Amino acid sequence: MSNGKLGLAVNPMSGRDVRRLAARATNMTHEAKRDIVARVAAGADAMGVTDIYITKEPFRIASMALEHMGLKANVHVVEHALANDASDTEASVALFRDAGCGTFVSLGGDGTNRAIVRTCVDIDLVPLSTGTNNVFPVLVEPTVAGMVAGLNACGKLPDDNLDIKRRVKVLHVSTPRGRDVALIDAVLLANDHVGNLLPFDAERLRQIYLSRAEPNAIGMSPIGGLLHPVYAEDDAGLLVTMEAGCPTVTAPLSPGLFKEVPIKDVQEMAFEVAVPFRGPGVIALDGDRDHYLREGERATVTLRRDGPRVIDVEAAMRWAVAAGIMAPAQQN
Repeated sequence: MSNGKLGLAVNPMSGRDVRRLAARATNMTHEAKRDIVARVAAGADAMGVTDIYITKEPFRIASMALEHMGLKANVHVVEHALANDASDTEASVALFRDAGCGTFVSLGGDGTNRAIVRTCVDIDLVPLSTGTNNVFPVLVEPTVAGMVAGLNACGKLPDDNLDIKRRVKVLHVSTPRGRDVALIDAVLLANDHVGNLLPFDAERLRQIYLSRAEPNAIGMSPIGGLLHPVYAEDDAGLLVTMEAGCPTVTAPLSPGLFKEVPIKDVQEMAFEVAVPFRGPGVIALDGDRDHYLREGERATVTLRRDGPRVIDVEAAMRWAVAAGIMAPAQQN
């Protein structure tokens, strides 16, 4: 949607949960997020966006970041009832989409972007990392990320170049009580409970279905990535089964926190194959323990490439320069 409109989805609570007490993750302050928002907005504004949409929330992260910047773009602050959970992100994204935004920048972790995908997938997304165990969002200079988002919102990036934009893989989860999605990992845990925010105990892991198994990541992804890497561009996933007494792999389950994980089996999985998860247990999606299975109950997890288009910031900037978009043509 090339109309100059950009949505900024900022999770005020990302990077601030209890896992920092049990591992060595960085604490992401509200001030740090304001700085990121300001840099994103400056980059987008320089590229010609006409409208920037943000959400009213108690910490005023985005609104305080932008109120004295003197942007050329119009800043719109949308409001909705706050629940102080992931549904706030979903509500904000829905309002941005209704306002005509087709390009989004997110500030959060895997869970924040999962909430965005639950709301809409027909968008172009630049996900910036401000969470804990981040595989999906990226660490890039926010100023440049804003430039790329601005170019895209103004219709200056191609839609058919897979080096620049590619739909992401999504794990579709079907349980006896409903459906959900994950972007990176669906995990079956034994002897756990819904809502637990502590890092996963290795001895409770039973199955992990990974859309991306990356050896350079933190969390569940490297458990598979250290054994059989599967990357974002690969049209496959990875199923890992754990069992006590099996050979172990040493993996960083949280920043600075390593555990021995006993691996029974590793299997590459094709798209559209429904993988069963059997109870009793808790299903965690991108780190959030949201679903439970009773004894004898069964859930399925199916991988598809039907998520939003994620923009590669570096590839987009290289293309824009090569295409002559960033500077006037030189006169001979």
